[in-house]
Amino acid sequence: MSEIVAPPIANRYDFVFLFDVRNGNPNGDPDAGNMPRMDPETGRGLVTDVAIKRKIRNYVAMARAATPGYDIYMRDGAVLNVEHRKAYLHFGIEPDTKSKKAPKDKAQDLTRWMCDNFFDVRTFGAVMSTEVNAGQVRGPVQLTFAESIDPIVPMEISITRSSVTNEKDALQNDRTMGRKHIVPYGLYRAHGFVSGRLANDGKKGTGFSETDLALVWEALANMFDHDRAAARGEMTARGLIVFKHDSDLGNAPAHKLLERVTVARVGNGTGNDGPPRGFGDYAVTVNETDLPPGITVEARI
Repeated sequence: MSEIVAPPIANRYDFVFLFDVRNGNPNGDPDAGNMPRMDPETGRGLVTDVAIKRKIRNYVAMARAATPGYDIYMRDGAVLNVEHRKAYLHFGIEPDTKSKKAPKDKAQDLTRWMCDNFFDVRTFGAVMSTEVNAGQVRGPVQLTFAESIDPIVPMEISITRSSVTNEKDALQNDRTMGRKHIVPYGLYRAHGFVSGRLANDGKKGTGFSETDLALVWEALANMFDHDRAAARGEMTARGLIVFKHDSDLGNAPAHKLLERVTVARVGNGTGNDGPPRGFGDYAVTVNETDLPPGITVEARI
């Protein structure tokens, strides 16, 4: 049983998240031979929202392992109906897998139990209306695709394997050739939104709290340090600029706030700057002049 007692958030937040990659593949496209994802019209690199959410989930699973209320629903290898059954078991009822309907008098309780016990359900939401029906939840935290500031030029690197699989291959001196796809350098920008109303809207709210929100900020700042892999090279969180509203519905349109964050190339004065190869090739500025009433801005990274 969860021990979550923190009250839900009472504010709206909009944020810009910046991260970069050096000599790695930040998000391969399985439909394109695992090449780095990119917009074919602009040449800019893409990282999906689900890829970012996956890294957040993985960080929370490590940082809050065995902590009540911080289980991960969408984890690798999970059988979702098994997770739903845990809610039914808690209330001592048997799911009706034929009608796929939750008992009317327990439907809200089942969904609430899932929110209280699974961090990613109360954060990102979930569709849990399967054979073992635990309802649906709209998550207060949402992310966009990340897009690189400049076009990327993916490189295909040939690699060899010095070992072989079996004795037959060894006798033939067989060596396997392979391919590795990398981006020499790319700075990516994603936008995020946190709805206080979806967190605290009575029985429909997920109960997402300030404690949960602090964990999201912590995950964005540190998740790449625990996601190292040969394919991903160096990935680093570079900026997290947060606009806080003093109400749960918000005090200004999100796009007008996010447009206050600009990322621009910095020249070296030689006239031959070449392609970007590091975060120092960019300048990040935040326009805090004449902020709308009820809005505060803070840098988390």
